[in-house]
Amino acid sequence: YSSNILITGPSGTGKELVARQVHALGPRARQPFVPVDCASMSGELMASQLFGHVPGAFTGANCAALGCVRAANRGTLFLDEIGELDYALQAKLLRVLQERVVTPVGSHQGERVDVQVVAATNRNLRDEVRAGRFREDLYYRLHVIHLQTTPLRERTEDIASLAATFLKQLAAEGLPCCTLSTGAGQTLAAYAW
Repeated sequence: YSSNILITGPSGTGKELVARQVHALGPRARQPFVPVDCASMSGELMASQLFGHVPGAFTGANCAALGCVRAANRGTLFLDEIGELDYALQAKLLRVLQERVVTPVGSHQGERVDVQVVAATNRNLRDEVRAGRFREDLYYRLHVIHLQTTPLRERTEDIASLAATFLKQLAAEGLPCCTLSTGAGQTLAAYAW
C-alpha cells in the first residue's frame, strides 16, 4: 500500500509530470498508471468511467466496463483536477478510498482494489471545503502527502537548463543543433511566465 498524494499548483506547472514521476520512481512502477480528467465529465458518465458498470446499468450500457479504478489495480490512479469532481461522486470516491472496494454502476457486488491515488488540482481545496464544494473527509484522505508545484516565474534559475533540454530534444528530432545565446537567455528570464 502506498500513501495517497495531493499535488497542488497553478495550471501549467507540470502536476501530471510530477504524478508520473512519483509513479515511475515508486514501488508500483511496473503496474498501470491510469490518468482521469475529473473536469471532462460529470454524473453517471463520470461514475461509469471511474467505477465501471454492468450491462444494463443505464441506457446504452450494453456490456460491462472495467472503470479506471479497477484498471489501475495494483498501480496508480491519477485524478487530475480533482476539485472539479461532482460532490455526489466525491462521496463514492471516498468510500473506495476508505474501504478499498469498488462497486460498478448498476451492481451491488464490490471488488477489492489496491490503488495508490495521486490527485491534482489548481484550486485551493481548503477554500473549496469551507465553501461546501469539496468534502472535508475526502480532502483529508487525499492529503496524506502534499506536493506543491511552482510556476516557472518563481524559479527563473531553471529556464536556461529547460531551454537547453528542449533544444537537445528538437535536435534529436532532426532540427539543427542549437544553443541558447546570452541575449535569448536573458529575454526568456525576463518573460512573465
